[in-house]
Amino acid sequence: MALMAPAAVFLAVFVAWPVIKLVIDSFYQSDPLAGTRRFVGLDNYSSALGSADFDAAAVRTAVYTIFVVAMEFLLGLSAALLFNTLGQRSRVLRTVFLYPLMIAPIVAGLLWRFLLIDNFGIVNHLLVKIGVLSTPDQVGWLSDTSIVLFSVALPDIWLTTSFMALVLFAGLQNLPGDVLESARLDGARGWQMLWRVLLPMLRPVIAVALIVRGIDAARAFDTIVLQTNGGPQNASQTLSLLIYRTMVRFNDPGSASAMSVLYLLVMFAVAAVALGTIWRPGRADR
Repeated sequence: MALMAPAAVFLAVFVAWPVIKLVIDSFYQSDPLAGTRRFVGLDNYSSALGSADFDAAAVRTAVYTIFVVAMEFLLGLSAALLFNTLGQRSRVLRTVFLYPLMIAPIVAGLLWRFLLIDNFGIVNHLLVKIGVLSTPDQVGWLSDTSIVLFSVALPDIWLTTSFMALVLFAGLQNLPGDVLESARLDGARGWQMLWRVLLPMLRPVIAVALIVRGIDAARAFDTIVLQTNGGPQNASQTLSLLIYRTMVRFNDPGSASAMSVLYLLVMFAVAAVALGTIWRPGRADR
């Protein structure tokens, strides 16, 4: 118990108390500049739930998170299967593949902004060179409201696909060899081996990877701010950006706290559902 005391104190001071303070602040209408603070009960929550900006940002956050996590899972699983097939021959490839994970999100956001920026972006110029586009301004990655949310997701996918691949590869390495060998002797090959043997056995690992990355992707902030600052026309404004602007720009900590509490509750609910549906250790598939 004595050894756990420092960690418990750290969690209490830097995790538990901020969450408690956040919940308390969500019941008050405050003006830090005027120094006023008034209890309003659930008014902040009703205002948040009735706000069109909050609803739109919530939908964008969900779309952004699903897109990012799905792409990272598909790419990460493909890379993990490749590494597992190559064995020791993949050591150099694994090292190179992990390099993006070492780059700061701020650097990644700036890098991809220069790659995708209209007219001057390297991506559009390369697409013109190979004949895909006729002019560099034909596709506005960061100015077209219909695709900007997916464009700002590219740095996130590029940065953390390595994490997904690393976790899934570690899971593949720890699968019991006798079960895999039995499946091969029974004639399991290719997709059948993947769907009926590997993925069911990887359920706990997949659940952890998806929950960790889902929560991380849902709170994306820095890469989006650096690329579009939530624009154009708020088309890439997620909940994190909306909460930040409500707190800093509009000086409304009560509403920002209420949005944050709702945000946390949804994250807990999604994590619980993911654990219940994906992570089923010891349960046989039907």
